[in-house]
Amino acid sequence: MKRVGIYLGFPPEGGGAFQYAQSVLSALSALPSTQYRIVVAYSHPAWASRLDGCDAQVERIWVHEGLLDSAIRAGLRFGFPLSLWRLMAPAIHPLTRCLRHATCDLWVFPAQDVWTYAIPVPALGVVHDLMHRYESRFPEVSAFGLYQRRERHYRRLCRHTRGVLVDSEVGRRQLIESYHPPPGRVHVLPYVAPAYMQVEATPAGFDERYRLPERFIFYPAQFWEHKNHVRLLEALAMLRPELPDLHLVFVGSAKNAYRRVLETIDRHGLADRVKILGYVPDEDMPEFYRRALALIMPTFFGPTNIPPLEAMVAGCPMAISAIYGMPEQVGDAALLFDPGSVEGIAEAMRKLATDDALRRRLAAAGREHAGRWAQPQFGGRLAEIIDTVLQQ
Repeated sequence: MKRVGIYLGFPPEGGGAFQYAQSVLSALSALPSTQYRIVVAYSHPAWASRLDGCDAQVERIWVHEGLLDSAIRAGLRFGFPLSLWRLMAPAIHPLTRCLRHATCDLWVFPAQDVWTYAIPVPALGVVHDLMHRYESRFPEVSAFGLYQRRERHYRRLCRHTRGVLVDSEVGRRQLIESYHPPPGRVHVLPYVAPAYMQVEATPAGFDERYRLPERFIFYPAQFWEHKNHVRLLEALAMLRPELPDLHLVFVGSAKNAYRRVLETIDRHGLADRVKILGYVPDEDMPEFYRRALALIMPTFFGPTNIPPLEAMVAGCPMAISAIYGMPEQVGDAALLFDPGSVEGIAEAMRKLATDDALRRRLAAAGREHAGRWAQPQFGGRLAEIIDTVLQQ
């Protein structure tokens, strides 16, 4: 019997990394208990309640990450010699000793974590994107030495793992051409819609909390420059004379583009046409998709993203950037546009706002796509990858 571990070294507080880890954890828990023993190591006590639904055969290990671990993470990020640390770690590092003591044949690290390569255990790592290389014009992935730190991180991850998970064929190609790992060690595991999207009931108090406009296009994204809110607002301003009842609804935390977003809203007089709601809990998200005319996603980052998957499950039509792996991700379930073109964004919004038949077609195609790739298919693919990695 093979022992497969997963390390959850972050709090279960939402966000893409958390949702991805949840999907991986669910997939591991579904592996045949006659062939696999699953070990879950977690560093935040809030994970304990979330593990209650796991099979009784799943071993649970609580580990403590303290100031020493934070210092080690920082040192490795800023250039402490990795080879020296990997020699020292089994003797001086409690977390390393704990994971090694579990004697797993493979550890899965779902969060692009430093521990993926800093702890000398057989590891399956994850690379969500390499946008610091392909979109380095954006400071959030390149400024203040971040580019160099990311380069160091991904080179180490490729060198010291048994395999690497990526989200798409585009992601696989980018990883291979950037860091030259053996192609047989790079495995495509497309994202899957989070489990919370399966909830169909309207959350209690939803209308009172949000007071949404009747006709709106939805964009769930933190306010980073690469998320491209400003061009989206300029497209709305262009459409206002033609579509005066069309609104945009934004959810997401304030980041480095937030001030420019507010300035753009003020400059174009869009305050009555744009609703900014900040952070929204996961349980409320499905209702936004169900009420929206459409999802729009003018991001410059990929290869792929989670919101299009959420939209497809909810039957929400969409338009997204025609770059990287996004066309591959959505197939015929979305309109595609150039995210650098305000006119192109505006034309996609116009079609979504005015063509009922188009919205019905896109929604149906999205539901069909969602039915072909859901948690069971995600789990089956991960099982295949784990078998391959263990055989190597």
